[in-house]
Amino acid sequence: LRVTKMRIGSQNFTLEIADTDATRTQGLMGRKSMPADHGMIFVFPDEQPRAFWMMNTHIPLDLIYLDAAGRILSIHQLKPFDATGVRSEGAAKYAIELNQGAAARAGIKKGDLLTIPKEAAEPAR
Repeated sequence: LRVTKMRIGSQNFTLEIADTDATRTQGLMGRKSMPADHGMIFVFPDEQPRAFWMMNTHIPLDLIYLDAAGRILSIHQLKPFDATGVRSEGAAKYAIELNQGAAARAGIKKGDLLTIPKEAAEPAR
């Protein structure tokens, strides 16, 4: 996958870009670990209510939903292998997955505005 650098709160992250149906569906499933300063940004073609689950995902994650402007709609902590859908609190265009606890360490909260990197602003054509 392509990668981008993104500032999230007080920290810099390297994010893999999941911007096709196939890469969004696969996400981080099957991975056993992820470096502390890495994550994945899911880029959708439009804003709408979203739901993620942790089917076949080994890593405990923070899930951050953002609207098209980059405003944080909600932050959730997800448990490995939990098939319960975790919904966005509003219409989301982006979702970012980080190692669990990274969002708190970066000091972000609902309502904060993040700058979406240009290369991750829109899905692949």
